[in-house]
Amino acid sequence: MMRSGRRLGLTALAAAALVLAGCTAPPPTPTATRTPTSTPRPTGSSAAVAAVPWQPSDQTTVLETGLDAPWSVVPLPSGSALISERDSGTIRERLPGGGLREVGTVPGVVHNGESGLLGLAVRPVSAPPSLYAYLTTADDNRVVRMPLSGVPGSYAIGAPEPVITGIPTASNHDGGRLAFGPDGMLYITAGDASDPANAQDVASLGGKILRITPEGQVPGDNPFPGSPVWSYGHRNPQGIGWDSRGTMWASEFGQNTWDELNIIHPGSNYGWPNVEGVGGDPKYTDPVYQWPTDAASPSGLAVVGDTVFLAALRGERLWTAWATNGAAPVTAAPFFEGQFGRLRDVVAVGDRLWLLTNNTDGRGSPRTGDDRLIEVALTPAQAVKRPG
Repeated sequence: MMRSGRRLGLTALAAAALVLAGCTAPPPTPTATRTPTSTPRPTGSSAAVAAVPWQPSDQTTVLETGLDAPWSVVPLPSGSALISERDSGTIRERLPGGGLREVGTVPGVVHNGESGLLGLAVRPVSAPPSLYAYLTTADDNRVVRMPLSGVPGSYAIGAPEPVITGIPTASNHDGGRLAFGPDGMLYITAGDASDPANAQDVASLGGKILRITPEGQVPGDNPFPGSPVWSYGHRNPQGIGWDSRGTMWASEFGQNTWDELNIIHPGSNYGWPNVEGVGGDPKYTDPVYQWPTDAASPSGLAVVGDTVFLAALRGERLWTAWATNGAAPVTAAPFFEGQFGRLRDVVAVGDRLWLLTNNTDGRGSPRTGDDRLIEVALTPAQAVKRPG
């Protein structure tokens, strides 16, 4: 993750038009309306796993090799999984019994630096199923959905339909993670596109976590009326997930000093570029944990029960974070330091994790077989030392 020099002041930006499929939203007001949302419930494969502290075991299995700059992996109920390759815009299928095949190439993908085909998501309940993808075009970052047809060994994608467009793009800081929350809404991480002023401008889609319906509409209980903005003041968030209590967690790249693990509250301001890491300013929401940038650069995030796992790029390790009753204080520990190189994504698959390495993206040092999909067995954490 390129860490460019910090701007000393914010430039005033004109309000950006929000272009959503099916609606055109007016510019949001800077005052959040904190309408309570429905109580979230855990969804996905981690919901059935006990909410006790977990940690990786030393049981690791290389599932696949030969991936090219992979960015996101999404397991399917059928036993297959879909993997995005950033630079080429290609989606590959990992077959239930092993092996890779090409599903197709997402049209319109433009790769430049950190941009290209990024996050993938599949709506948990959808008939027929749709694959959602975050991609960079010649003009913007956007989310599209594509019909997903077939069965293991023959999956295919149809023509893309825009879901949300107009997210700022640059060669760095493009965000890109997609996830369906326990409330059924689609959450999107958007980087500041190397323009820190975007993060504090609630009329910009850059430097935000966004929340929309699966069809691309703005939910009526979003904190900024008519706006997809869920939280702001982010530099480059690339991981989101929910624990058994419905708490939303997010990982975020810092610049030169601190990377962050945040608990996300609707309408909250996380401080960038005015604050990096814990600032203690009541105007901003501080992270619940921070790391020196050379120890983390956290990308993908997964939650198993109440344990948060973060894939670290520059840090070349998997971080495990144990919260206290779904909140701070947080205890963190590293695993697999330097063993697999850069880690781009981590996904919970029942009581196991899948790790996606990222050594062929131009910043890593490729090893034999890179890039790889690796399975890690979990075990109850031994003697987790709680702070305080």
